[in-house]
Amino acid sequence: MRSSFALIATAGLVAVALTGCASAPAPEASPGRSSDAVVVTGKFGEAPRVEFPTPLVPGETQCTEIVAGEGERIQKGQQALIGLAVYNGATGDELQTAGFGDEDPIAVTYADDSLPGLNKALSCAQVGSRVAVVVPAKDAFGDQGNPSIGIQPGDSIVFVIDVERAFPSRADGSVRLSRDGFPAVVLAPDGRPGITVPKVDPPEQTEVEVLKQGSGQVVEDGDSVVVQYTGVLWDDNTVFDSTWEKGRPTTFTVSTGDGSQVIPGFAEALIGQKVGSQIGVIVPPSEGYGDQASGSIPAGSTLFFVIDILGVV
Repeated sequence: MRSSFALIATAGLVAVALTGCASAPAPEASPGRSSDAVVVTGKFGEAPRVEFPTPLVPGETQCTEIVAGEGERIQKGQQALIGLAVYNGATGDELQTAGFGDEDPIAVTYADDSLPGLNKALSCAQVGSRVAVVVPAKDAFGDQGNPSIGIQPGDSIVFVIDVERAFPSRADGSVRLSRDGFPAVVLAPDGRPGITVPKVDPPEQTEVEVLKQGSGQVVEDGDSVVVQYTGVLWDDNTVFDSTWEKGRPTTFTVSTGDGSQVIPGFAEALIGQKVGSQIGVIVPPSEGYGDQASGSIPAGSTLFFVIDILGVV
């Protein structure tokens, strides 16, 4: 059973910075006397045994690598799956251990509303890393603390984190040209799509174009898929939903059956595609929301999505 800290993490209040790109910036945290004092035993991926002297009161967030990872350092923008053990650095009390062993890992994303200390710490990690992190109050819950999870005003926090997977923040497949008459897509440097819908009548059936061809795992019916996407109304090119604007990818189950968490046209576009691909899909009302309005989407709307397929969970 997950404790309140896992719920906070999945709600985005403790989001984690996990990215990988061509040139990683320097880590924002380094080892220090406090993080070096955290003794962690046990295998990567299994619940750790953790001991440290109390109180730990570092001036800055400190991060010590316990198990070395592989690849490039973790950066801003990616969703990652982690095991997380949390302790009060002032008292030594265990607050939560979740995402290890047979438990589902915790999905977290480094975003602007993250705890600064956790972001700084994970900037020194890689996939496969186990890190011990000591976060002072100023980079955590400050003078207010968070008594509901056992953090009093001024308390430091100790994290032990196993980074199991990290998904890219954008599709990395090979660019393909779309056909004439299909909505035009131009990407910003960070991968955010700009979309221009042609001033023509929309098709009556779902139409899919591969804008970037990935080479990863094939998405199958019933998979949970990590995606970035932007959706616009065909009639006036208005953006009605975008993970890019929310600052974090999301995960959906896609299926042709009752278990799907997305509209049929969205699921149809993803099933059979490869991770790393970017997909453009025109969704008619019959494969979208039909004659019912949904939020800012009027009844009877044809929709257009640009979807980056980042991974399968």
